[in-house]
Amino acid sequence: MAPPLSTALLSPDTPGLARAAGLLRAGGLVAFPTETVYGLGADARNDRAVARIFHAKGRPRFNPLIVHVADAASARRYVAWSGAAETLSTRFWPGPLTLVLPLLPDSGLSPLVTADLPSLAIRVPAHPVARALLDAFDGPVAAPSANPRAGSARRRPGMCWLASRAGSRRWSMAGPAASGWKAPSSALPARRPRSCAPAVWRRKRSRRRWAPPRRPSAGITAPGQLTSHYAPGGPVRLNASDKRRGEKLLGFGTATDADLNLSPAGDLVEAAANLFAMLHALDDGHGPIAVSPIPETGLGRAINDRLRRAAAPRAVPET
Repeated sequence: MAPPLSTALLSPDTPGLARAAGLLRAGGLVAFPTETVYGLGADARNDRAVARIFHAKGRPRFNPLIVHVADAASARRYVAWSGAAETLSTRFWPGPLTLVLPLLPDSGLSPLVTADLPSLAIRVPAHPVARALLDAFDGPVAAPSANPRAGSARRRPGMCWLASRAGSRRWSMAGPAASGWKAPSSALPARRPRSCAPAVWRRKRSRRRWAPPRRPSAGITAPGQLTSHYAPGGPVRLNASDKRRGEKLLGFGTATDADLNLSPAGDLVEAAANLFAMLHALDDGHGPIAVSPIPETGLGRAINDRLRRAAAPRAVPET
């Protein structure tokens, strides 16, 4: 079971920032203002902390999250940098522009941040409170907008409290998001400048626009897109009450004979935090995997969504 909800409104001064940074290090969530909307942040390297974001928002699927860092030098620790990334970051960071770049294999980020994709959406925010928090924390912060799913993005601290399902302590930094910006940041693949997010991004000091592609890609590359990606090489059997011959069992709760267990305690946040790593660990490229039943409630809906995608019949490539 998730612990009781605890919230507090912190001032964006040195003591408040230190307290918020300490909470992030401890695996908690912090709502903070950016120049676009409020973000609900967690340590991007902490699987369980990132899982709490999805739990707090009631996010129906494990969509990729944007990672916020203090500067371009910090970004280069996590992504493969390019000439285009250097040009765009020099001109538009800090600011409401998210770059989508290949994830470094030794990035140390939670696979939940990228939804187990090989690319990462990353940006340097311009809001002074966001920048001060990143400096105090000295690490990457994964943060979608601080609103429940299907709700409007929050722009003031009094608006960013989420439902009590958050399952961890959550704190808000005082102060509104910067006025005048009506949408979250837009995402650009740094190799091909086109928008991946619904918003159209207007270049500063220029009338040129990069609009969303006319035809959505078959693969997901950035926050705001929904489709499947990773699936084990062998067949996946869901809602398995037993372990058949030749199968490896991914258990949950009191499941017996499990090769790995997402959460022996039946904790959905722990199960979400372990999902990608355990699927990879059981995947030998061809052997079947059985998965114990996961409750279709709360974060279990997102876990089951990903498992159904993993179990879906594979498309046969055209020859």
